[in-house]
Amino acid sequence: METLTKIITTISGFLWDNILVYALLITGIYFTIRLGFPQIVKFGQAMKEAFGGLFSKEKKSGGVSSFQALATAVAAQVGTGNVAGVASAIISGGPGAVFWMWVSGILGMSTIFAEAVLAQVYRQKENGEVYGGPAYYMTKGLKNKTFGKVLAAIFAIFIILALSIAGNMVQSNSIAASMEQAFGIKPIYVGLVLGVMIFAIVVGGIQRISKFAELVVPFMAIVFIGVGIAVVIKFRANLGPVFSQIFKFAFTPEAAVGGAVGFTVKQAVKLGLQRGLFSNEAGMGSTPHAHAVAEVAHPVNQGLVAMAGVVVDTLIICTMTALIILLPGANEGLAPGVTGAVVTQNAFKLAFGNVGEMFLAVTLLFFAFTTILGWYYFGESNIMYLVGKKALLPFRIIVVAAVVFGTTLSAQIVWDISDLFNALMVLPNLIAVLLLSKVVVNKKKEFEQIHK
Repeated sequence: METLTKIITTISGFLWDNILVYALLITGIYFTIRLGFPQIVKFGQAMKEAFGGLFSKEKKSGGVSSFQALATAVAAQVGTGNVAGVASAIISGGPGAVFWMWVSGILGMSTIFAEAVLAQVYRQKENGEVYGGPAYYMTKGLKNKTFGKVLAAIFAIFIILALSIAGNMVQSNSIAASMEQAFGIKPIYVGLVLGVMIFAIVVGGIQRISKFAELVVPFMAIVFIGVGIAVVIKFRANLGPVFSQIFKFAFTPEAAVGGAVGFTVKQAVKLGLQRGLFSNEAGMGSTPHAHAVAEVAHPVNQGLVAMAGVVVDTLIICTMTALIILLPGANEGLAPGVTGAVVTQNAFKLAFGNVGEMFLAVTLLFFAFTTILGWYYFGESNIMYLVGKKALLPFRIIVVAAVVFGTTLSAQIVWDISDLFNALMVLPNLIAVLLLSKVVVNKKKEFEQIHK
């Protein structure tokens, strides 16, 4: 088992550290330039598209509303990475990593715009249900049909393994661990309750998942942001120095002082970009499944909505997590090896005492639970692509079993496997998105002609 773990982590580490972070970054730069800086030029329109119809009760045939699609995407994006991932980046890369996390979010907005547009263009209806995503735009969009089908099959298999099964085991493990630490509840009991709740929601398909996400995601985001604002107010004297550190150490090395660890600019850049990309999932091929089912007037409408998801996930929630950690100095004076959610937990304790620890446990419950639902649905879309509706019930049972079983495991090996499968699913998606970039550009021009 130790040898297998080492092989998995070595391959995964090589792919992420040497290929994928740079490929995702270059893709973001490419689409930013080719689409005319949509994250700046279209920012106001994106916010209006995303939240303008928030209270609309219009019924959608087969699909869901634009906001419900966004809520489902954000449900998957906002997970334990927003709590643990940001902390890990700060601990290993210093405060400067936060700046590069912002850069990844800003560039990722153009990539996710392209993914959402393609998902809308090449979506299809199956038995009255709308489905779409990378496997669909690979098969229907790429000129070489054989190549498209092979690429789609590789992507579909890896996303099912990476997110719906291995990834969801990690998410349920995070929930169980935090519940046990904060409230003393045995993990297996947490797993059984989670399993029942997950099955009750996913059996209703995208309609039920999106309605649940529409209710819960805005609530959890507003509460977390509200608590973050409370921390900012409480430690407002440190706000200037913290922002100074973020910008200073993004470009200059941070020397070791006393027992503290020093950080290089390379560490800050790499970890900030990596954690930002992990968090907002731009270019990874996951969120297009949610954006494909939105009923909108034009594919670009949903591309704009998708950009708003990155704003919420990376530029707002991840920034709040960073401030919650940095303002009270929760990243300082830690024992060697302490990282991840423990650091964020330390921050909440410094700000609110023991109540803060319980709040973080509940926050992780909401974040991870909604991620499980989002990742389940991404898998469902690909099960439909590979096998069809007859496989949905067995797939739902497997996912629920994985969620329950995940609460009893040590998370590290499952997370390592999930990371590797993640890497293997990103590659075919980036190839397809870049090959279909002309379609995205043409759809944007068409949209602008309509709205002259």
